[in-house]
Amino acid sequence: MTATTASTAVSQPALPGRWVGGASLVVGPPLLFAGVLLRLRFDFFFPAQLSAYERHPDLVKASYGLAAAGWVLLWPGVVLLAARIGDTHRELAVWGGTLTVLGLFARVFHTGVEHLGFQLVAVRGAASATRAVSETYGAFHVFSALNAAIMGGWVLLAVGAYRAGVFGPWRATALGLTAVMPLGVLKGTTSWSVAAAAGLCVALLPLGAAVLRAGPVPRTATVIGRLLLVGAAGTAMFLFGRAG
Repeated sequence: MTATTASTAVSQPALPGRWVGGASLVVGPPLLFAGVLLRLRFDFFFPAQLSAYERHPDLVKASYGLAAAGWVLLWPGVVLLAARIGDTHRELAVWGGTLTVLGLFARVFHTGVEHLGFQLVAVRGAASATRAVSETYGAFHVFSALNAAIMGGWVLLAVGAYRAGVFGPWRATALGLTAVMPLGVLKGTTSWSVAAAAGLCVALLPLGAAVLRAGPVPRTATVIGRLLLVGAAGTAMFLFGRAG
């Protein structure tokens, strides 16, 4: 049995389900990769990131927004991958999946801090925002305890995927590269960032495509109906969020 067959010939978990989990694996990594590439031209450390926002607000906003969306949308795919690993290696699935999802929570917390930093730039300018961030950078928060999970979860998940036969050695290594993605607030792009995001695409996109192809194809009317429902719900959520 090939690794690809092993990754799809299993029962589908109720959460996140075939469609949500597969879409997560297909959509999340490219969004993250695009966000990483958009800030490639700017220096890595936070003063340059804040200055870049002052000079190129739309570009930087798009970069951080795409990356944040990518991290958030990855959680169903991570849960699905952990379920596949758990068919044969339960401990690796539990710890790898749990730590990885906790690491995604920490990434989202960092995104909130970054958003505040950019708003300081918009209100008070890059110089004032840089002073404020510099004076508070490294302040402890409960999410600081999850820094190890941000890195270690992906390594355990990669080891589990390899041992369970979900991934071969190359795709497992590519998934493990996600651990080298720089962590923290207002970080730019390095060669490690590009390698980590590219590795995530190499590892997860084929699995997502295989998951979406597996099983019966719903009727066209069902697909259209679900897309319309998701679109309507998404629009309502967006408008509700904009209202405060």
